[in-house]
Amino acid sequence: MLVLSRKTNESIMVGDNVEIKIVEVKGEYVKLGITAPRSIAVHRKEIYEAIKKENEAAAQTSHVDEAKIEEKLKGFQEKNKPTQEKDKPDKDNNGGKKT
Repeated sequence: MLVLSRKTNESIMVGDNVEIKIVEVKGEYVKLGITAPRSIAVHRKEIYEAIKKENEAAAQTSHVDEAKIEEKLKGFQEKNKPTQEKDKPDKDNNGGKKT
C-alpha cells in the first residue's frame, strides 16, 4: 500500500485520468473530491462490497438448466415442424406452371 501525505486542495493522480483531491479535513474526517471518466465506477468501499455481494447472489440464483431448455426447444420444433402436405404445390395449381 502506498501511503501519501496531502494538505487541503492538494491532489493525487491515479493513472492519467483519475484525480483524487483533498477537499477538506475536519477532525478525523477527510472529504475527497474524485475526478474520473464516467466509464470508471467510483464507490465508497462499503457500497462496493454490497454491490459485489448482490451481484454474486444474483449470479447464483439465475442458474440455467440447459437440459430443460433443450427439451422445450425440441418440443417446440416438433410442434412447429412443417408437414410434407403443406410443402407440396396444389395439384389444381399445376405447381405454378401456366398451361
